[in-house]
Amino acid sequence: MKKISLFLVLALSLLLALTACGTSSDDKKSGDEAKGKEEKNTLVVGASNVPHAEILEQAKPLLEKKGIELDIQKYNDYVIPNKALEEKSLDANYFQHIPYLEQQIKDNGYDFVNAGGIHIEPIGVYSKKYKKLSDLPEGATVIMSSSVADHGRVLSLLEKEGLIKLKDGIDKTAATQKDIVENSKKLKFKTDISPELLPQVFNNGEGDIVVINSNFAIDAGLNPLKDSIAIEGSDSPYVNIVAVRKGDENKENIKALVEVLHSKEIQDFITKEYKGAIVPVNE
Repeated sequence: MKKISLFLVLALSLLLALTACGTSSDDKKSGDEAKGKEEKNTLVVGASNVPHAEILEQAKPLLEKKGIELDIQKYNDYVIPNKALEEKSLDANYFQHIPYLEQQIKDNGYDFVNAGGIHIEPIGVYSKKYKKLSDLPEGATVIMSSSVADHGRVLSLLEKEGLIKLKDGIDKTAATQKDIVENSKKLKFKTDISPELLPQVFNNGEGDIVVINSNFAIDAGLNPLKDSIAIEGSDSPYVNIVAVRKGDENKENIKALVEVLHSKEIQDFITKEYKGAIVPVNE
């Protein structure tokens, strides 16, 4: 009996020792995993499919060298990325130009700031019916997006092309149809279509001319430089930016993102990849 009891005591002691070792090892493994997650510096950025997400993909390895993992969330929409930024499911977004951001802040009370301008997407005029704007007949229909922030941009381009004249002394980025003082061709404006649907409207042959943002044009397989009948110059004030919640522009990972997007590698990529349809800036 004593031999059996001694054997049981030894077996139980060995079992307890093994269990303790296993627990210690498992705890250490779990602790290491948790530590790894804490140390991972992930930056979540919302972006339009083209060109913003494509540009961010090129920035990924450059940010990785700085110890930042870039998580790109893609949107084919102009409203949700700002809502997501407000709700803090994004750290930043990269899809909008300055006048649009300013309009969104005014309309929704967002406490956002511009962390850096990255590129310009010249807006273009497309037509299935005419080769040049001077061919437009009287009463021609101009289709532009429902985004109010783009209306002044479109009207300024049409003024530059000699189709209309706007009031003197106004802020043309905020111009509306009420600011048109001359309209010799009696152009009619349709403004109830979401910007992402404009390429489809153009392909359907609707209207006489359709004014399309370059990101949606490129995403639909159009070449803004070759397929448009008129396009903005590179001096456009509509710079696409990285937007963040106020105060976050000073965070190291946000500053690193903007620094990388301003780098020669990324600016050279934009110039080569989009052949002038997207123009890099550094501001």
